[in-house]
Amino acid sequence: MSEAREFDLIVFGASGFTGRLVAEYVQERYGADGGLRWALAGRNESKLEQIRDELGIDPGVAILKADVTDADSLRALARRTRLVLTTVGPYQLYGEPLVAACAGAGTDYVDLCGEVAWMRRMVDKYQEQAQNSGARIVFSCGFDSIPFDLGVWFLQEQARAKLGAPLPRVKGRVRRMKGTFSGGTAASLQATLAAARDTEVRKLLVNPFALTPGFEGPKQPPAAEIEYDQTLGSWAAPFIMAAINTRNVHRSNFLLGHPYGEDFVYDEMILTGPGDKGEATAQAVANDRSLTGDKAPKPGEGPGKEERENGFYDVLFLGETADGQTLAASVSGDKDPGYGSTSRMITESALCLLRDATDTPGGIWTTAPAMGDKLIRRLEQNAGLRFALED
Repeated sequence: MSEAREFDLIVFGASGFTGRLVAEYVQERYGADGGLRWALAGRNESKLEQIRDELGIDPGVAILKADVTDADSLRALARRTRLVLTTVGPYQLYGEPLVAACAGAGTDYVDLCGEVAWMRRMVDKYQEQAQNSGARIVFSCGFDSIPFDLGVWFLQEQARAKLGAPLPRVKGRVRRMKGTFSGGTAASLQATLAAARDTEVRKLLVNPFALTPGFEGPKQPPAAEIEYDQTLGSWAAPFIMAAINTRNVHRSNFLLGHPYGEDFVYDEMILTGPGDKGEATAQAVANDRSLTGDKAPKPGEGPGKEERENGFYDVLFLGETADGQTLAASVSGDKDPGYGSTSRMITESALCLLRDATDTPGGIWTTAPAMGDKLIRRLEQNAGLRFALED
């Protein structure tokens, strides 16, 4: 049914900062002669037309009006396309009507969500409908959580091939990162903190297995304290994205049938270096509240092109088998994580669903079980990411 639809891809929210970057990347990589039938959608048609003109997008690329407050417009949008890529957040405030529309229409969906309680609510509410309609709904297709979810998956696949066993303990450690978190990330975090006044939401937020309905794994490492990592010779601080990444990694293990083991333990931290300086930096990172204060980036704001192009990140994944064998891998990106890399990752996720992972059935997925090595290949070929084993 979806093959006969008018569009392959609709970018919803293209007038926002990240949405515009997505539209720019689609145009550069696929828009001219890539055979992609795509459109821009949002609530302000004139602004979308202006963006289309400024980016040099073919005037034949349609402008579609749709609003998160108008469920009928979203249902109409979903019926016209094979996939909707949305950057309109915070998703817990604006996301459900579009998820409902896509689940009902059998339309694929990708977003940048890092909002655990909302994601769990969507799983509980729309999983069965998406399975029945054939809609593949994939949350967290940006810096949270692709490098981490696919990084663990890549390491586990290598362990199975080289060591003949899974890694029941994996540590994710951000070694280097230059860039900024998006205004959307800040807005989502602030909305999550507001929602956490509800007791049930708060329980989900602190549960490492919030996204694995019916399964509770072993106790996970504490996430709020600094520590000295003897193995790596560095202080480590809590990593702000761990609260979403770890949940998605556990959901991937759950959806895949627990190939990492039902006793799988995973945590993430950011390395700050050795000695007194490293310890002081770790304390500063642990006490940082820049994403929740008055100076937090606002949705629609973001760094200039030079800053985006000069950003980077490098994440180490260190795993150990039950009998003490170790294996390490890294995932690196050559753009600002929150903007330059994220806009490419979500676009390649959309194209992967449309063109490569065509046998993935309907349901609410994470990136590893939905796309796995197919997405890794796309990210390495097109988006500036690198997945590699470490010596």
